[in-house]
Amino acid sequence: MIRSMTGYGRGESVLHDRTITVELRAVNNRYLDCSVKIPRLYVFAEETIKSQVQKKVARGKLDVFVTIDSTAADKVAVSLNRPVADGYYAALTQLRDTYDLRDDISVSLLSRFPDVFLVEKEQGDADVIAQDISQVLDLALEDFNAMRAREGTKLAEDVRSKAGNIAALLAQVEERSPKTVAEYREKLRQRMEEVLANTQLDESRILTEAAIFADKVAVDEETVRLHSHLEQLEDMLAQGGAIGRKLDFLIQEFNREANTIGSKCSDVEMARLVVEIKGEIEKIREQVQNIE
Repeated sequence: MIRSMTGYGRGESVLHDRTITVELRAVNNRYLDCSVKIPRLYVFAEETIKSQVQKKVARGKLDVFVTIDSTAADKVAVSLNRPVADGYYAALTQLRDTYDLRDDISVSLLSRFPDVFLVEKEQGDADVIAQDISQVLDLALEDFNAMRAREGTKLAEDVRSKAGNIAALLAQVEERSPKTVAEYREKLRQRMEEVLANTQLDESRILTEAAIFADKVAVDEETVRLHSHLEQLEDMLAQGGAIGRKLDFLIQEFNREANTIGSKCSDVEMARLVVEIKGEIEKIREQVQNIE
């Protein structure tokens, strides 16, 4: 299966009274670049998230957004701030004794002073929370990869279509190439007849010159290699997986052969065919940049 590097995926679930949402967004990149945005309270799960992503995604600049609503799971721990309470009590006692006041120091009175009690949220089990995030991340990755697979199918179809265009143009090049030699031989004969007038033409000289020309403009090797590259392209598309970088290298070989054929062009028609071939190769190259 071929996948696009670009895509979006989302997963959401309520686990242990926490609503966990994970969103994935990716764009093209030469390698995998995973960035995790997660509340600081749960930053301990960041490496686990990255490791899980690396098992499912090979290339792309991927942003992972994790939001956690733990309101229902919050547990509050209340404890006495003993040093502060002792300070207030000592001050009240001193006030009472100094001014001979009635002793009405009570729990109700002390509890009204600031910071007598410490109110803290209890931290959940880190392993449990990390496991819950991982479970929701799986949902997001499944959605993300499904979208990328759909896009990848379209990319493969488009690449195959353009490869078919190249094969058709290549067939025209192969048909045209021998004709250029025959046309050159005929033009050479006409020029020699004009120059030599009534003198007998040296047929062997014409054949020799035509043979030298044919050797210079022969594109058999290049067209054979291009056919081989087209077969490799189809094999890679059929194989699937993370083939984007391999395809990128293969397209460079396509360009190399097309450029060589172009350098051997001897007429306008051949040049036109090569320009069209290079145009189709460029279109494939642009699509390959989107493949994982």
